[in-house]
Amino acid sequence: MKETNQSRESDSRQEQREIQDAEIRETLRHIKNKILVMSGKGGVGKSSVAAYLSVTLAKSGYKVGLMDVDLHGPSIPRMLGLKGTLQPSFHPGKALPINYLPNMQVISIEPLLGEDKDVATIWRGPLKIGVIKQFLSDMEWPELDYLIIDSPPGTGDEPLTIAQVIPDAKALVVTTPQEISLADVRKSINFCRQVNMDILGVVENMSGLQCPHCGKDIELFKTRGGQIMAKQSGLRLLGSLPFEPNIVKEGDMGSMASLEDDQLSFTREFNKMVDRIVELTAKEQRLPLREKEKGLSNKIVFAVPVSEGKLCAHFGHCKQFTLIETADGKIKSQSIHTPPPHEPGVLPKWLHDLGTNIVIAGGMGASAQDLFAEKDIKVITGAPMDPPESLVNQYLSDMLITGNNVCDH
Repeated sequence: MKETNQSRESDSRQEQREIQDAEIRETLRHIKNKILVMSGKGGVGKSSVAAYLSVTLAKSGYKVGLMDVDLHGPSIPRMLGLKGTLQPSFHPGKALPINYLPNMQVISIEPLLGEDKDVATIWRGPLKIGVIKQFLSDMEWPELDYLIIDSPPGTGDEPLTIAQVIPDAKALVVTTPQEISLADVRKSINFCRQVNMDILGVVENMSGLQCPHCGKDIELFKTRGGQIMAKQSGLRLLGSLPFEPNIVKEGDMGSMASLEDDQLSFTREFNKMVDRIVELTAKEQRLPLREKEKGLSNKIVFAVPVSEGKLCAHFGHCKQFTLIETADGKIKSQSIHTPPPHEPGVLPKWLHDLGTNIVIAGGMGASAQDLFAEKDIKVITGAPMDPPESLVNQYLSDMLITGNNVCDH
């Protein structure tokens, strides 16, 4: 009888896990871009970058969610001056994230801890994993252009859970210029490559201080460390952000007012970085109305490795590529091309010269993806073996469902 009860309990837990996994998949289906802000070292301004990135994107017209998975040291609510608690949704068992702006919602563990915000969360791995999954399954997230995820430092349970639960998340790695930070950040880069997480780029924070008296730059933590590391790792340097005392002071006060001050060098550099991130993630992203009204071109050239009229799983050894040009969300033309002999770095340059913006593939190794990233070509892996025009139409209508990245070498 005892074994029967244990078996029933095990079946019930399995059923609950399957239900939760289905809810997570449904939530993620309505989120276009997922960005994990991470670092191997604490104190580099990772949470600040996550908060400022979320607010800047939201004020640019995008729908943004900010998820704070730093369960032991949540700082996002205090940086934003976030007030209020979670409210129940119309759907049973669901709650609404806290509104920070009309088009920006936030979830963190702190609003769930009650009145004492200084209470310690002394949790082991399984409990932390469960909470992170609940942030996705039990929250009534709206349709989002971006979900920004603030992770604690290191490569432990929290970033690993994100990599497993959100397989299409991209990493934004934050560092400061000095070697002690760079050494830990290199571990974060290796972590991403081991779990097949795309790296959007590197952000060098606290990159110098402008003297308020003479205006000269002061090297607080050396200079160009992040730039050199990014180059050595084959990654983009998305921005070098100077140290700005006003930003620090306002962050302690729960204010984001300095993000509106274009006179600050930090603000100017940060806005350039955000523009770069938008550019890199804009492939299927819905442009804000104000950008559409400017009549910006949305021409995209897709490259699909093909064999017998369908996607070829062996990307590096494919004998033909179909290039499909689209504009205004519709296919305008397509052509067949024979690639040059396969050698490292040849295909990215060849496809770049043909005007390719996006590659749709079955599988591709991390080093090859980094080579395409250097050419500003977005890579989508795990695509089904469908005809190329079908894959592109699925992508344009946000219906492309991808599986695991199965590398063929």
